[in-house]
Amino acid sequence: MSKLDKTEVLSAFEAAYEAAHGKKPEIATKPGWYSIDGGKNMRLADVAALTEELTSGSATPSEAAAPAKKAKTKKAVAPVAAKKAPFIVIKENEEGYTAEELWIVELARKDHDCRLPRGVV
Repeated sequence: MSKLDKTEVLSAFEAAYEAAHGKKPEIATKPGWYSIDGGKNMRLADVAALTEELTSGSATPSEAAAPAKKAKTKKAVAPVAAKKAPFIVIKENEEGYTAEELWIVELARKDHDCRLPRGVV
């Protein structure tokens, strides 16, 4: 990994951004992080990569204007019944569940992956 010079990278980015958009970017600096035009904070290496995209012409003007703004998509939450449980499916009997079966059923109902407690196989 090469050592990046902050002033060189930022000046190169400003020149590439100005050539692509016709205006200077607003760069907010925090220790180790850079925010361009109020976008998401990024590291110096990310700014250097964005500079390469701007100079090569691979980034379209709309992408470069908002370099860190990405479309937010919500993941569809699958119903609990459609979720594949990583453990054995247990059916309740007349006496109820054993301790091990109860843990398996409770953790299968949750919407995220869980591990069984120690001692429960």
